[in-house]
Amino acid sequence: MKRVFTSHNVLPGFGLSMGFTMLYLSLIVLIPLAALIFRAMTHGFGAMWATVTEPRVIASFRLSFGASFLAACVNGVFGLTVAWALVRYRFPGRRLIDALVDLPFALPTAVAGIALTSVYAPNGWLGRPLEAIGMPVAFRPLGVIVALTFIGLPFVVRTLQPVIEDLDQEVEEAAASLGANRGQTFVRVILPSLLPAWLTGFTLSFARAIGEYGSVVFISGNLPLRTEIAPLLIMTKLEQYDYAGATAISVVMLLASFALLWIINALQWWSGRRAAARR
Repeated sequence: MKRVFTSHNVLPGFGLSMGFTMLYLSLIVLIPLAALIFRAMTHGFGAMWATVTEPRVIASFRLSFGASFLAACVNGVFGLTVAWALVRYRFPGRRLIDALVDLPFALPTAVAGIALTSVYAPNGWLGRPLEAIGMPVAFRPLGVIVALTFIGLPFVVRTLQPVIEDLDQEVEEAAASLGANRGQTFVRVILPSLLPAWLTGFTLSFARAIGEYGSVVFISGNLPLRTEIAPLLIMTKLEQYDYAGATAISVVMLLASFALLWIINALQWWSGRRAAARR
């Protein structure tokens, strides 16, 4: 008897779908990135290395990566706290706060930068008292960290929320019945389950902050060797028609993005393995 195999896929066959996928990715992602690397290589590796090792460029890299890492650390702590409160507690205004978490996604980055600068400027609502105690924010590296923290918070919260929702509270109650205090329950029971998602959210926040431009350019002050970030330096070199320098800096940022992408995929693979092992 002849067997009839039917496909349950709504979309067309694998060949057509994969062909369209590769064509789309090539036109939108792969070809532009390859052109960037090729443009940088045409000037020679020596010229590119000389550009990316200039003191001004190194200072911009140090600020961009350092501030992004610190902002991701802050979001890692407070993002976990916000996600836990939104999932585990019911209080007036919870839905409003949950919606406000996504505000950095919807708000144009330039608007966020202007708002943060107005608040943290020396004559702003928060900037004036902070300036009085000797902790200025605007036009300082601290202002860059504040802006990057603002745009990176949703990545940690939204990554952790579904994992916290899936946590079995009976396991926590069992740990408490066996004599574990709150700290021991969190460290030994809750944290191992949250760690893969927390690391993924941390890495996403870090990656998003590295390429941020609009919300930082206003509050940083853009002082060379002090508060100038790498994306701004790329724009500056483009305005000066220094395309070789701009592409050289862009390639370094591109390689950093690829490294972070690999880390994110590795964390997701690890998370999947841990979840499968617990079943």
